[in-house]
Parts: sequence; C-alpha cells; structure tokens
Amino acid sequence: MAQDTPSVQLVTIYEISKILGSSLDLHKTLRGVLNLLSSHLHMQRSMVSLVQEDGELQVVAAVGLSPEEIRRGRFLIGEGVTGRILQSCMPAVIPDVAKEPLFLNRTGSRKGEEVGLAFIGVPIKVGRRCIGVLGMDREADGAGRFQGDVRFLTMVANLIGQNVRLHQNVAAERELLMQEKFRLQKELQGKFSLENVIGVSKRMQQVFADVHQAAPGKATILLRGESGTGKEAIARAIHYLSPRKDAPFIKLNCAALPESLLESELFGHEKGAFTGATSDRKGRFEQAHGGTLFLDEIGDISPAFQAKLLRVLQEREFERVGGNRTIRVDVRMITATNRNLEEMVSKGEFRADLYFRINVVSIFLPPLRERRDDIPLLLEHFMEKFNRENKRNFTVSPEALHTITQCNWPGNVRELENCVERMATMTRGNLIRQSDLLCEKGLCFSSALKDYGKEHRSIPLVPQRQSAPEKPTIPEDLPEAYQEAESVGEHPEGRQPASERDRLMWAMEKCGWVQAKAARLLNLTPRQMGYALKKFNIEIKQL
Repeated sequence: MAQDTPSVQLVTIYEISKILGSSLDLHKTLRGVLNLLSSHLHMQRSMVSLVQEDGELQVVAAVGLSPEEIRRGRFLIGEGVTGRILQSCMPAVIPDVAKEPLFLNRTGSRKGEEVGLAFIGVPIKVGRRCIGVLGMDREADGAGRFQGDVRFLTMVANLIGQNVRLHQNVAAERELLMQEKFRLQKELQGKFSLENVIGVSKRMQQVFADVHQAAPGKATILLRGESGTGKEAIARAIHYLSPRKDAPFIKLNCAALPESLLESELFGHEKGAFTGATSDRKGRFEQAHGGTLFLDEIGDISPAFQAKLLRVLQEREFERVGGNRTIRVDVRMITATNRNLEEMVSKGEFRADLYFRINVVSIFLPPLRERRDDIPLLLEHFMEKFNRENKRNFTVSPEALHTITQCNWPGNVRELENCVERMATMTRGNLIRQSDLLCEKGLCFSSALKDYGKEHRSIPLVPQRQSAPEKPTIPEDLPEAYQEAESVGEHPEGRQPASERDRLMWAMEKCGWVQAKAARLLNLTPRQMGYALKKFNIEIKQL
C-alpha cells in the first residue's frame, strides 16, 4: 500500500464521513463509500454484505459487480470466507483467492484466471454484535502490506456500522410512528364515525365530508333526501361531532302530531293552559337548551305554525302555551324533509322566509339505489344485528347478494333492513338463497307499491342487471297535462312538440324551469332528465 499514505487515508476517512452523513438512504451512502474507496485506494472490487431478517448474509451494495452478481451474493453464517468472518467477527486476509479452497466466489465476478488477487474482509459491528462484512479485492503486492489495509478498512467498517445502526433506529422509530398513527386513526374513526351510518361509496363519502365540515359550527342544517335514507342518524352524528355533544340531543317528528299538540310539544305549556294541563311542562326547545334540536318532516307543518316557528328561529325566544313569560334558548337547529321545498314555496305551501332560515347548510342524502356499493356492507351489518339478537348464524349466498344489490329499494335503507329481517325470519336453514328473496316471489315492498309516487314510476321494481346507463328517451305519449295544455294553446308555438328537444323545452317552461318537476311531468328520473338536458345543450334559466 505504498500509494496509500496516511494523508490519503485521512482524506478518505474524512470524505467517507461526509458521505455517510449526507443522506438516510442506506444503499445510496454505501455505494458512495465503496466508490470512494475504489477511486482513492485503487480497489478492484468492493462490497458490503449485511445480515437479513432470514439470517442470511446478502450483498447490499457493491462496486465492480453487475446487478445479477449482486443478487447471487448470499451466504449462510459460517459459509465460505465471508460467512466465517461474520461468524467469528474477526477480519480475514486471503493473499491469493485462486489458492484458497474456502473462497467460494459466490457472486461469480472472479473468472478464475486472475492471478495474484487478494481478498480482505473485515466485520461490520454494532456494539459487540456483528451485522455484516466489508470485503475488498486488490492486487497482492506482499503479505506485509495487508496489516495496514485491515486497520484502515476496520475504521471504515466502524463508520459503516454506526450508519447502519442509525438507519435501523430511524426505520424502527418510523415503524413505531406509523403504527401509532394507524392506531390513532382507528381510535378517531371509532370516536368520530357517523353512528349507524355505513357508507364507502363516493356519494356517502361526500356526505361524511360535508358532515365533518358543518358539524363544528352553529349554522342551521337542512337534511334532504327520500324517506329511509338515514337523516336522523346523520343529524345525531352532526350533534356528537359538534361542541354541543355533551348537551341534549332532542328530536321531534313534525308530521306525527297535529298542530295543536305540536305547539305544546315544541314550546311547552303552563299549568291550566288547556284541559289536561295539570302542571307546567317544558317544550322541546327548552329541553334542548345548549344542545341540538332535530325537527324531522319540517315540510309537513301547516302555514300557520310556520309563522310561529319562524319567530323562534329568528329571535331564539318564545312563550309557553298559556303563558306570557318570554323564554330565551340557545339551540342549534337541524331540520329534515323528503319533500320538494322549492316547489312548495312556489305554490305558496311553504313560507319563503322560513325556507331561507332553515336552508343555511343543505346536505343531500342519496337514495340507496344511487350508492349500490354500500348495499353489501349494509346487508352484512343487518345480518349481524339479526344474528346477535336472535342467536342465529344466517349467511347470504353470492347469487342472493347479487340480486339484492341490483334491486332499486324505493324504501332505501329502512326497506333493506326490514327485508333482511323478513328473509331471515322466514328462511329455513342458515343460508338465504336467491329463491328465498321476497322479490323473487313478488312479495317485496317494491312489488306491493302500485302507486308509490310519480318520482318512482319510472324506476323498475324488479332486480335489474348492472349495465351502462341508457340514454334517456322522452316519451312519445306525454301525460294528460300536456294534451290539455295543447288543447288550450298553452304551448308557445301552438303545436305539439315533434322532437325530444321540443318536448323537453315544453316541460321545462311548463314547470317554471324546475328540473325535478319537469322530470316528473315527463315520467323521467331526475338523473335521466339531467342527461337529456345535457344531451340537447339546454341551459336552465335562472328565474
């Protein structure tokens, strides 16, 4: 090592320390160290082997070896020269690899015709534990010069060992952090999950995002969607995600009570206010003070009661029935309806000022037929619930699951739950087959609905195969309303529309450019109506 003077070695050690401290990418830094050794000390080949999880010694970085040769560089503990260095944790020098029977040439990089090639190997240690081997090939220029090489490479191996230990510690801490993150995410998911709401579909994920966005505030929320879509569950989730979660959550179905009782239920009454009022009673507004009040079916209250409710929502104060003392409350309002409030406002059935008061934040819950990805999860949930309550072990066959997934479920999640309970109750054995489904027997809720509503008449009430959505076709035989309009000359052009676009324009103008109303007039679903308007480039006018 005549050319390897102490000054060269000192510079090399300095450069190696800079490389090892430059990055946490272990393989990158090891390759940089080997390249530096090859260029400064004229090593022909060099490699670093580390112990893997399976206990074998594997070459992880090398200079002068091809990728295939690196992959072949695997040794058992005690196997060959490299394996023995690891086993004994002592350096070894082979003055001539061609004359050493223990030298295996496992990588195949040495072709055998090389004469006078020496191999120097030193252990890589972490504390007292040997974790790898640093090996070098160089020309054998005398046995007396190997002692300096061993001493120098041992210093390099010690630096590599410290770097490997740092890398292992960082990797272990990162793994712990990832595990902790995963654990906390599961805890948060359990803590802030939407109670009794299951949904992995894109539509429901958007609903969940809106709920998490709106819950921390104080704004009044209007939940919209068909009956059975889970509006009460969403309202409860909003309450428990809000700062009011420790305060009461009070609910009331406005359609379940007549107007006289509804006023007493909401505002309370004084003793003697009416027959049977034997004591003072707090209303739902007082009960919900500091918390959340959920009014379901808000679209079914009478116009007279709408005025009374509007004052409470605006002023947050009221008087009990039969009393004259003003009571102030701090209540967050959540309302819900399955009715078309915009159409009711246009007809004068719902006060416009009350509509704008409750429609601050609007969240639409999609029907089950528009989130079919959730049906298998909902089915599994309801089956587990039934099995737990009845101590049974029902399962659903793949064919039955496919059929259930393709049904339209006009009653939404509530209908699905009832259907599961009926099937499980009436099925013999523990496996629900396709023949056990009520829709196969014509006994399902969908089949029983002869006149569920105009918005559902265009929806097939039997299971349908999943296929690409068909392009909407405007019916040639329009409803009687059109025939009557034509007879009195309501159509702007005084003639029956001959094309699909003309029929669309007539329906939109007839319905005041309310898309949902025009869809019902043409016996189309809202989605089909949207496709048709887009197809003919019809823009909705802002009235």
